[in-house]
Amino acid sequence: MISNIPEVKLGIIAVSRGCFPASLSERRRAAIQAAYSAGLYECPVTVTTELDARKAVDDVKANGVNALVVFLGNFGPETPETMIADWFDGPIMYVGAAEGDGDLFDGRGDAYCGMLNCSYNLGLRGRTAYIPELPVGDAKDLTERMREFLPIATAILGLKGLKIITFGPRPDDFLACNAPIKALYDLGVAVEENSELDLLAAYKRHKDDPRIPAVMEEMKAELGENKFAGVLPRLAQYELTLLDWAEQHKGSRQFVAFANKCWPAFETEFGFVPCYVNSRLTGRGIPVSCEVDIYGALSEYIGVCVSGQAVTLLDINNTVPAAAYDAEIKGKYDCRLTETFMGFHCGNTCASLLKKPKMGYQLIMKRDLEPDGEPDITRGTLEGDIKAGDITFFRLQSAADTTLHAYIAHGSVLDVPTHSFGSIGVFAIPEMDRFYRHVLLQKRYPHHGAVAFGHYGKALFEVFKYLGVADIAYNQPKSLPYPTENPFC
Repeated sequence: MISNIPEVKLGIIAVSRGCFPASLSERRRAAIQAAYSAGLYECPVTVTTELDARKAVDDVKANGVNALVVFLGNFGPETPETMIADWFDGPIMYVGAAEGDGDLFDGRGDAYCGMLNCSYNLGLRGRTAYIPELPVGDAKDLTERMREFLPIATAILGLKGLKIITFGPRPDDFLACNAPIKALYDLGVAVEENSELDLLAAYKRHKDDPRIPAVMEEMKAELGENKFAGVLPRLAQYELTLLDWAEQHKGSRQFVAFANKCWPAFETEFGFVPCYVNSRLTGRGIPVSCEVDIYGALSEYIGVCVSGQAVTLLDINNTVPAAAYDAEIKGKYDCRLTETFMGFHCGNTCASLLKKPKMGYQLIMKRDLEPDGEPDITRGTLEGDIKAGDITFFRLQSAADTTLHAYIAHGSVLDVPTHSFGSIGVFAIPEMDRFYRHVLLQKRYPHHGAVAFGHYGKALFEVFKYLGVADIAYNQPKSLPYPTENPFC
């Protein structure tokens, strides 16, 4: 179902310093090809000179390579190997060969030394490249590093081809989701900003669309019996509106994400809450963030690229009552009360991530918009407790000065009931109390966080580094104080 992300075709170019035998690099490159098995393009050009570098880059481009490994099979030629990064415009990784496949006379390559000069020259040229934590290894080691590179490359390529489509403006007195968009342009992400009236006009044009019944049947199959099914024609009409808009407005881009206004005028003019449709599109790899949260949509999209599966966007919402913690968490899970919280949104988490998904209505909106009688225009949420398991809570955000900063925290959703409404779960993040105070509050992050289902911090950290994000925060252990943490507490 996830088709809104790029497909990576990985290639490898071996380099060789003139005073070392090129055959050493070529033999070691062939060993990597054999260990990696299918899906790796092996460039036949071994780079020793600048002209070789140009020829090699032309070759991999001609063969559809969009992510590249530059392999120092020996010491490597500093200038040609780093010129490859000048000419190849996709994500690029540099690694070197460990010794051990020959003697240390004619068979020694010195790539351990060469990687130092390679990194130095990349810096001189101002070129960005991915160098893994353990960049020097044998064929087995390096194929593992290359597989770790794939989700990073997917995210980098995805952002180069992404357009974020917004329908706004943001709700009044809701500055939390407001951030300068200049940093998006710096990343190469396109932005298309539209009015709610544009969306309403497009929605009305889809009235009686012949595809509506088929979409309704999909929804019925997903939801089962529910007493709010009368809203499904409107929701199906809206889903088709968004999908058509995405296809017609991609322009030169390949991938899309939405950041849409969803209250308060939405309900009175469209006649429903859009959460369920948002959940369905996000489940297909097209994030739809709430409340025109552009950086929330950006974060979700990165999460889809890195994990290859559905993500969600949640409020870091409310504390867990002490009585509930004592009854259902204490002694069963290794976490303190202050390390737990509830992540919530009205109903935007896709059905596959919820225990018992059901159609509902937005309780908070109903109090204001239709306080008496059965809900009508506030129908359209997808509700249920979020399934238990590992999660990564993260966000990439622009500050007021347009610099990017990010946070990443590993944790889990606990298998305990929330006794509440919406798409919601009980989360536990180690040292969350300190992380909340010295990262989320101290660095002025908004209340929305993206959630990937699994532990993807390693890849996300490298993506943010590749993007040039200098401030990447994480939930630090107690033994590692935050700069703003009071040492006397």
